[in-house]
Amino acid sequence: MPSSPAPTRFCVLLYPGFEPLDVFGPVEVFQTLSRTHPIHLSFLSASSDPALDPVSTAPPPGAPTSNPRGSIAWTSVAPTHTLASPPSDTEVLLVPGGVGSRSPGSAPGACIDYITATYPRLRSLLSVCTGAELLARSGVLAGRRATGNKKHWGRITAADPAAKWEKKARWVRDGNIWTSGGVSAGTDMALGWVAAHFGEEVARAVANDIEYEWRNDPEWDVFAYVWS
Repeated sequence: MPSSPAPTRFCVLLYPGFEPLDVFGPVEVFQTLSRTHPIHLSFLSASSDPALDPVSTAPPPGAPTSNPRGSIAWTSVAPTHTLASPPSDTEVLLVPGGVGSRSPGSAPGACIDYITATYPRLRSLLSVCTGAELLARSGVLAGRRATGNKKHWGRITAADPAAKWEKKARWVRDGNIWTSGGVSAGTDMALGWVAAHFGEEVARAVANDIEYEWRNDPEWDVFAYVWS
């Protein structure tokens, strides 16, 4: 068990077209953790407008989409803050991936600027899936070990050739930066983060409580081969 007090102030960065499980998997872990430990969770919209408009998982205009049938199967999250007035006490920032992370619109740029400005004050910076590309473009991964979504590996790694990319990893911790593979890997990483800061017994209790089969091997991600 770590001797220093664990972080308690969490924030999730949201932008149009974020991947839902990138957010809700780790949030389920943190929400369950909050039953036994003091946790405060905020949702930050990457909008500079002070209005707390819901942030949708629908692809924003101009974003790539794999939805040729025109299906509507989106969800939205009501943020607690926007970039007009972000939380001032964030200790742990979670950056999800999603089609919006590679949109030509302003949201990715605003996210990158926020990550760059906020990182020096954070105790932990976490990314899931293509969220690693936003971290890479912010410059915080230069010289660090990192991983990301395996299906989009070429584009993610090109965002910062100075990072030490590890394709076989399910998740990677380098100092206070944690990066994980595609979508479901974020839940495994979140449990790994809990184990590092609260102890593995707590992480196991959370995994059992949510009836989740934790892939507790950060070095192995089968999707590195699925998408090879």
